[in-house]
Amino acid sequence: MAEAVDLDDAKTPRFQEKRERILDAATLLINRRGLKGLTFVDVAEKVGLNTTSVTYYFRRKEMLAAAVLHRTLDRIEAMADAAAAEATPQARVRAYVTANFDLHARVARLQETPVAIISDVRAMKPPLRTELLDRYLTIFRKLRAYFGPPGDDRQRALSTARAHALLQNMFWLSAWLPEYGVEDYPRARDRLIDIFEHGFAPAGATWAPELLPVPKTTGHTQGMPGHYLRTATELINERGYRGASVDEIVAQLNVTKGSFYHHHDAKDDLVLDCFRQSHLRTALVQQAGVALEGDHLHRLNSVIATLLGVQFFGDFPLLRSTALQALPGEWRSDVIEQSGRIARRFAGMLIDGINEGTVRACDPLIASQVIMASLNAAYDLKKWASGIDADEAVALYASTLTHGLFAD
Repeated sequence: MAEAVDLDDAKTPRFQEKRERILDAATLLINRRGLKGLTFVDVAEKVGLNTTSVTYYFRRKEMLAAAVLHRTLDRIEAMADAAAAEATPQARVRAYVTANFDLHARVARLQETPVAIISDVRAMKPPLRTELLDRYLTIFRKLRAYFGPPGDDRQRALSTARAHALLQNMFWLSAWLPEYGVEDYPRARDRLIDIFEHGFAPAGATWAPELLPVPKTTGHTQGMPGHYLRTATELINERGYRGASVDEIVAQLNVTKGSFYHHHDAKDDLVLDCFRQSHLRTALVQQAGVALEGDHLHRLNSVIATLLGVQFFGDFPLLRSTALQALPGEWRSDVIEQSGRIARRFAGMLIDGINEGTVRACDPLIASQVIMASLNAAYDLKKWASGIDADEAVALYASTLTHGLFAD
């Protein structure tokens, strides 16, 4: 069903101004609560209208959500197109990163509405989902073109990994950039660009990681609780929070809803457990890496290679952060705190390597966030990784971290 709007009204400045205010309010609600928390009542309250007035602009909630996400993709695509006009891959990436930092600065100064978090796109129903995913892929291909013609299959695979790392790190900015004052954004931008251009490994450093043991479950999560964790994690990674319904989870496991609620009070409890288990498994891999023989670069590379293998080829991946905004506020804070500990441990490993001389001098706090973003999003490239040799897939993707986006 199309939006129920008088076409003459839609052309007026007053109509467009109110529509933009509705989209602004919906964007903030989606970023705070996810699509599940988007309601006409809350949108109407934020813009000073009644719910009937909101439905004049958007007949259904799904139409409002789709309009928000299309507007976000418009803004991302405009930045991607502007940067594409630069002459070299390095200049294009620099321009795209700068545009994203400038956007965040305007948002921090309350001069502009933030872009919406787009992680729940996959949970929407066709044709809205299809339209949005097609637009996302168009933007991704434009970023991949930053790195020049694909040449052979290896170069195409490498360009895919580089574009993915670049785009996901721009999405991840909202996770760490608010910790900086706006006046420090240019410095943070330059340090991030330095990592994109050179990575954290010295020139000529070899890639020879040692794969580490990865526990599939820990503690009380053996047996059926572990099956729930694995199934929910995979569904959330594939379809977003909304797409991983209780009905879908029990159908995948061939159990009853009664069994689900025997183990969990609600879906949010299971999602929180998924986050906790993913963070604990990551921490255990980090600890195993720290205990390895060899220099600090070897230890860090081994942790990264192991976790990439889990995301690309494991039957129990790590949970993506896409479900975070759908959790209740107090639980969200707990998850963010756990994630912060993991990032700080990566930063500590980088600092040890810098002091030792085996890691290139770079900003360890920002480099740790680049690692976090890339590992978190690597699950999206499972299909890409399945089409090439497993060791090669891990090495190619890891090269975006170790040597940056432009190394041969």
